[in-house]
Amino acid sequence: MCNFTAMDCYLFGQATHYDIYKKMGAHLAEQDGKKGVCFDVWAPHAKEVYVFGEFNDWNETSHEMKRVEPETMGVYELFVPGAAKGQMYKFIIVTEHGDKLYKADPYANYAELRPGTASIITDIDHFTWTDREWMDKRAAMSESEVYASPMAIYECHPGSWMRHPGREDEGFYTYRDLAKSLVSYVKTMGYTHIELMGISEYPFDGSWGYQVTGYYAPTSRYGTPEDFAYLVDQCHKNNIGVILDWVPAHFPKDAHGLANFDGTATYEYADPRKGEHPDWGTKIFDYGKNEVKNFLIGSALMWIENYHVDGLRVDAVASMLYLDYGKSDGQWVPNQFGGNKNLEAVEFFKHINTLILGRNHGTVMIAEESTAWPKVTGKVEEDGLNFSYKWNMGWMHDFLDYMKLDPYFRKNNHNKMTFAMSYNESEKYILVLSHDEVVHLKCSMLNKMPGLEADKFKNLMAGYAFMMGHCGKKLLFMGQEFAQKQEWSEERELDWYLLENPEHKKIQNWVKELLHLYRRNRCLYELDSSWEGFEWINANDADRSIFSFIRKSRDGKNNMLFVINFTPVERPDYRVGVPKHKTYQLVLDSEDPKFTGEKVAHEHVKRSSKGRGKAKQQSYKKLDYRAVKSECDGRPFSFAYPLAPYGVAVFKY
Repeated sequence: MCNFTAMDCYLFGQATHYDIYKKMGAHLAEQDGKKGVCFDVWAPHAKEVYVFGEFNDWNETSHEMKRVEPETMGVYELFVPGAAKGQMYKFIIVTEHGDKLYKADPYANYAELRPGTASIITDIDHFTWTDREWMDKRAAMSESEVYASPMAIYECHPGSWMRHPGREDEGFYTYRDLAKSLVSYVKTMGYTHIELMGISEYPFDGSWGYQVTGYYAPTSRYGTPEDFAYLVDQCHKNNIGVILDWVPAHFPKDAHGLANFDGTATYEYADPRKGEHPDWGTKIFDYGKNEVKNFLIGSALMWIENYHVDGLRVDAVASMLYLDYGKSDGQWVPNQFGGNKNLEAVEFFKHINTLILGRNHGTVMIAEESTAWPKVTGKVEEDGLNFSYKWNMGWMHDFLDYMKLDPYFRKNNHNKMTFAMSYNESEKYILVLSHDEVVHLKCSMLNKMPGLEADKFKNLMAGYAFMMGHCGKKLLFMGQEFAQKQEWSEERELDWYLLENPEHKKIQNWVKELLHLYRRNRCLYELDSSWEGFEWINANDADRSIFSFIRKSRDGKNNMLFVINFTPVERPDYRVGVPKHKTYQLVLDSEDPKFTGEKVAHEHVKRSSKGRGKAKQQSYKKLDYRAVKSECDGRPFSFAYPLAPYGVAVFKY
């Protein structure tokens, strides 16, 4: 039924109309026995509003919309008999000055493929879902269970992950193609989640989806809304969670979009010092306006509740929190207390995060926040923003700065790899090696590494092992798992042909091994935000650039010891201190022939159970090391291990 009621207006005006996407936009309806479509749009300062499209042969003036009561709300509505699913449409906004603006529907659930800018009538209420088991399990999860679960994310740009060769168009894989190929690949590799970039509709490919015009529409580049729902459904059937990049920070100035929507600053702040990003050329949402907050909240809820998405990674959080972000003196306006914090954005985050996580147990809200803003993942009751996780940008920059160094200079920068643990308990973190680090002349992950080509691969193996062992959930951008050589570009697919090269295949196998090791062992994810789950064995072996540490499970029955050498120097009898007099089983070694390609990497020696007696050569696999009473690294017990150049050894006990 077409009827935006007074109660709808009230809730919308309070930013609490959480099902707003079921009212605004274009919805199939029936009125007086006639089937058609009900159109609703918010344009508070418009003089007149018209809807036109394929249903009326694009007649601009035949379907004038009516302003609903109370008129001060500015919602326009019209039922159009005969309008049907699949037809394109737009709104004409006549401004107070008599100008005509041709606008796409801000609440549209489907859009014309760019460069077209029309909205498309569709129905998102009748998908056939088959993920009941996943959704029931998700709903039953407590907050503590979410934090104690593994999370290894594959960040993916769908348009450049893989493409169909030889086609006249871009050759994009459709959502249904991805549901088969991408899901299978991610499952085989061992990731727990896929994070999809650029799903909300956007006009310019080069923005990667971070300049959005359709906050309620899956991009038509890869198919229909039904196709996108099918992709999510297939992910869940294969026990893979889905996270979407979501951009409530800013929007582009494209004429058909949100900017100057009704001839005035409708969605953005009116003062350009608050309403524009000078560096990005985009508009900033007005977080003090309830209807705007409701627009954004409704979008987030739609993705999570209607499309069964398991979480949102919120982009550019810092740009929302700071009024002076990217601005010089005179380009920004202080808050009411004279500070640089956007208090309205702070309240917005508290509202939306509490709402989404409260209504949708088992989901996550992730902040891409690049500063030291306190309590990003803290509780609202403690004046926190209530995000589930924060991207650990500090760890990422320190890690990459260290990994780029010639090994000779690493001893003077040892603290870059240990510093993150000093603040690990301050937030709940995700360690990220994201798309931003492999574009704009920053080099691919492989080419960031020092040395000759063989050294680059070994450095990368050591770096990935350190990341997987370190506290925090994990994220790798696509292509990094097989050491993509070129920088990433949205204009082409990944260089999959590199997997014909044994070195790249070995890296892929190494990452796969790390991911499955991670998922199999509770100690690597159960206590990520607590010192109870981590212990340095030696954080100060700077001269040899070797790091050794332990990850612990809650019950103490599943612990792992990591030893990682970040120099090309062999340590044939490296002695590592351990806390207990017991057997340490080698479960991962970078010198395993399947990672080196050699028949025998080097000899391993297994000692007798009492740590003495004749040395006995063993086959490579399933070697155990029995700790003996021998103080090392401040520990009462130790054992010796032949640590190779850039060697990684992981033991279970």
